[in-house]
Amino acid sequence: MTHKKTADRPPSEMNMASLRGKIDRIDNTLLELINNRLELSKQVGQVKKEKNIPIVSIHRERELIDRLCKQNPGPLGNDALVHLFTDIMSACRDIQRPQRITYLGPEATFTHIAALTHFGRSAFFFPQPTIQDVFLEVEKGSADYGVVPVENSIEGSVNYTLDLFFESDLKICSEKYLTITQDLLSLSGSINDIKIVYSHPQPIGQCRNWLRKHLPHASLEECSSTSFAAKKAAGNPEAAAIASSEAARLYGLKVVASKIEDHSKNTTRFLIIGRGTVHRTGDDKTSIMFSAPHVPGSLHKVLEPIAETGINMVKLESRPSKHENWNYFFFVDLEGHAEDTKVKDTIARMKQLCLFLKSLGSYPKCENQERA
Repeated sequence: MTHKKTADRPPSEMNMASLRGKIDRIDNTLLELINNRLELSKQVGQVKKEKNIPIVSIHRERELIDRLCKQNPGPLGNDALVHLFTDIMSACRDIQRPQRITYLGPEATFTHIAALTHFGRSAFFFPQPTIQDVFLEVEKGSADYGVVPVENSIEGSVNYTLDLFFESDLKICSEKYLTITQDLLSLSGSINDIKIVYSHPQPIGQCRNWLRKHLPHASLEECSSTSFAAKKAAGNPEAAAIASSEAARLYGLKVVASKIEDHSKNTTRFLIIGRGTVHRTGDDKTSIMFSAPHVPGSLHKVLEPIAETGINMVKLESRPSKHENWNYFFFVDLEGHAEDTKVKDTIARMKQLCLFLKSLGSYPKCENQERA
């Protein structure tokens, strides 16, 4: 039956199918070769980094283009060749360049430390004044990833981070837990020299008992950030700052006392946001946000598929929608990946019961908590 159908096809149709098959095979080969070139460029980038050679070499790129144009037999025109290889070399430069990471700054804050511990110090980090600016930099491609706080074990959720996901198309690519520890820093490192203590209002509140016991006569001055507090302390020999050990390194301060917080289990969860999706690892988490109909029992109905499939819901939080009074968005974290059949089907069932449902991304669970 199959042979008869093939024999009945006109020669032109058979020829077209054959030609398209050849084109597909060439495209597959081109894709493999381009990716091989990128992998080699990545190795070149490592050598450049070790020898402190600039990533961009205009001379080398011009030489390459000239050589290819001279060797080009056609029918590809040289203008098209230049355009094609310019894009390829641009991709190679990107792969050689360290990852660009933006974060809620300034430098030496706990978000910065979370970024450093997640990506390593070889990445290029640049701070932003607000969480919204972090989202914007990643959205427009100026940064590969952004790092923002989303909740604290003592203070609760960072609501502004949650609210920004409604308008943004960015995805959660990973999460980072950081156990927050506060250090007292000064120029001399001696507690006897301290007459004033600078810090952000939160660390001052978190260390109030320690300050009352060890520095009862020191005055307290609130600052916009722990990093700015450390900078001020670096200019005053009678001052100290409550900040991170990273701030001590940055501003040339000494640690007077470590871990002066009143509660030792102060942990902040950070999100790494990006433009792409992350494939399953087998130990993942999926975040969604949705809005339920404003009728009795609607939230229970929307969450029923989660209970029925036995998926573990590790977080449920509500936020005012800001578009209609007394209407709320709900944020849910589920164990599993959106590529898992059970999770995929559950979200699909929930979506039918919601006014609005949006996936914020699937990403590896972070079990190990770093200290800062």
